[in-house]
Amino acid sequence: MPLDIDPQKVPVVLLYNLDPSWTSQEKEEATLLSSQLGQAVSQVGHPVAMVPVSDSDLSAALRPFDPSSHIVFNWCENLPATPNSESLVAQILESLGFVFTGAGGRALTLAQDKRAMKEILSKAGIPTPTWRLYDRPQADGWNQFPAIVKAANEHSSEGLTRESVVMNEEELSARVAYVLKTYDQPALVEDFIDGREFHVSLWGNGTIDMLPPAEMDFSQFKDVHDRLCTYDAKFVPGSESYEGIKTLLPALLGADDLRTLKRVCQAAYRAIGCRDYGRIDLRIRDGVFYVLDVNPNADISADASLACAAELAVYSYGEMGSRIVRLAANRHPGWGRGSGDIGSGLPAIGGGESWEKSSTHPRLKSSGKRGRPGGP
Repeated sequence: MPLDIDPQKVPVVLLYNLDPSWTSQEKEEATLLSSQLGQAVSQVGHPVAMVPVSDSDLSAALRPFDPSSHIVFNWCENLPATPNSESLVAQILESLGFVFTGAGGRALTLAQDKRAMKEILSKAGIPTPTWRLYDRPQADGWNQFPAIVKAANEHSSEGLTRESVVMNEEELSARVAYVLKTYDQPALVEDFIDGREFHVSLWGNGTIDMLPPAEMDFSQFKDVHDRLCTYDAKFVPGSESYEGIKTLLPALLGADDLRTLKRVCQAAYRAIGCRDYGRIDLRIRDGVFYVLDVNPNADISADASLACAAELAVYSYGEMGSRIVRLAANRHPGWGRGSGDIGSGLPAIGGGESWEKSSTHPRLKSSGKRGRPGGP
């Protein structure tokens, strides 16, 4: 599908969460965020139908729409009363015959399984911190400190606090026990890389473009326990970490580092099966970029890293949304040629250039994922 196709010919069904268990404020926030995206995509020219998901019957919500003549913009992260059902939403859309934006069920399942993701990255030769999985409090055999302890099947920094960084075996065992008891799932222990952290948005399919990378600035914090993106840092305005961690966009990196970063991010994007767009979180130590996480369904709200990076690459919010729609539409038998690739159309990133100036972005506060407003 060419880039200059008339957007009016590509109707969009914007699917978003509106859980009845949420508070009135949370519902208002979800509606506002979704309306911002819907209006922006509509202003570019796409006909847009807003479809809130307020119960588990997704097929009923989509019954008025013909898969042969609509693209679903999938911004639905869970079905109500069904935790961690992000991949289930994609599977239902697939079973109904809809072409939709973003990753398919397999990649979204991987996003919920840190062990499987780490194994795939390692098998592909992509640097990722040394790790081990524990299903009992006795964290035998681990001797690399500082380390970080995460719940193995959570995302959006759920459960990450300053106490997640441990400095010795006693602290490690205590934190592993906490994760096992609190989340009823294994604990993933990783080598904690106390270095610069980057959140890198990419988009595309056959051709994958890296948008200007963002850097998390931890310079206000001297204690290693505070130099990480905790849940509070992403989702709790007024907290010390939310206010203290700044986001620099673009990150100041030289040409060689940009080339390496781009290569690592593209490899991780492909290995996990990201589609249309995604975000890779990394840290650097001794010149090596280590992949911390791959986010195949990264936050696309107007103040998240993807939209802000796209803005720096001269895409308005609506143009960003339209590009994602057109990437998906290229998989549609009526509009596309099957690959989902519509070429680059972007200024080259990582091809030898560097930036002379970086600043704290006026909107960007975190690189979290939007689900329940204010939460994962």
